[in-house]
Amino acid sequence: MPRSVAVVTGASQGIGQATAIRLARDFPALVLVARNRAKLEETAEVAKAAGGEVLVIDADLARPDAAQAVVDRTLAAFGRIDALLNIAGAVPQVDLFDMTDEQWDAGLALKLHGARRLTVAAWPALKAAGGSVVLMSGNSALVPKASYAAVGTINAAIVALAKAFSDRGIADGVQVNSVLPGPVMTGRRRSYLEHWAPLHKMSVEEATANFPKEAGIARYGKPEEIAELMAFLVSSAAHWMTGSTLRMDGGEVKSV
Repeated sequence: MPRSVAVVTGASQGIGQATAIRLARDFPALVLVARNRAKLEETAEVAKAAGGEVLVIDADLARPDAAQAVVDRTLAAFGRIDALLNIAGAVPQVDLFDMTDEQWDAGLALKLHGARRLTVAAWPALKAAGGSVVLMSGNSALVPKASYAAVGTINAAIVALAKAFSDRGIADGVQVNSVLPGPVMTGRRRSYLEHWAPLHKMSVEEATANFPKEAGIARYGKPEEIAELMAFLVSSAAHWMTGSTLRMDGGEVKSV
């Protein structure tokens, strides 16, 4: 059995994919979870080049039964869980007054409840291993706006959830932190810019070039940069860090 096992959700694209590929250097076994199996297999091929074992699980973590199934398959394959990185969760970036109940529910079901269920299901194994958990939030948790109300609201809930898990983790020996990325250039960011551009009477190219200035940052972040932070948080170097909320946003949030 491998000595260390990391489970990465949202591993088919963006920050989740970059994190999975980065962790392949540190963990002998990876479990990659997302809804799109074809894209997961692409991530797995790159991760396998580091020489470790990779288990691909295509699962919709918005479904109540998915979390336990992921944990069961992981333990059947590797016998332990040392790190859980909850990165899955696309939340519609829709104006506060245009959001439907279905859109709110979809965002909550995957990003908040999916992470909660998976962390609860994995907790006994994490406790046995003295493991680590990271929950992906976003800096909109600190500055929610009407134009993307659900994103900010759900991200704020993720930060609070991570704090609650970390409080339990002190007694159980499980380290839990949350990460708040700023504007990172991913496929999701490109989709947002396609929506944002016509609202500001710009082309997508103009919006892409202009957005960093509007956000008060020098450039977009890279998924690989967030992945390095995620890798640090589940490494032995950060083992005493728990209950922390780490923001990596190029200086977008100006408050102290």
